[in-house]
Amino acid sequence: MTRQRLLISTILSAALFCSGVVLAQEPSVDINSNRHPYLAKAQRLVNEANKCVVDAQKDNRYDMHGHATKARQLMIQVNEELKAAAEDANAADAAKKK
Repeated sequence: MTRQRLLISTILSAALFCSGVVLAQEPSVDINSNRHPYLAKAQRLVNEANKCVVDAQKDNRYDMHGHATKARQLMIQVNEELKAAAEDANAADAAKKK
């Protein structure tokens, strides 16, 4: 039974590691700060927070049970929503000018 548990835990650990590597992308900073200064600032802060979580992961050698990885995934989603907000504001502004 112990060998079976070891095998299962090894497979699960490998799967979690692989998913962490795939999802370890960085939030981008691509909002025009001249046009949307507050959204651009929010995006920069999300990027900075992401870097802090990466540093925490490196600093804490113990298992964080996937919470730091989940936080980084959520920051990527936040970044995408901020970009979508800027694009929607651009589209609304363009519609007003017509």
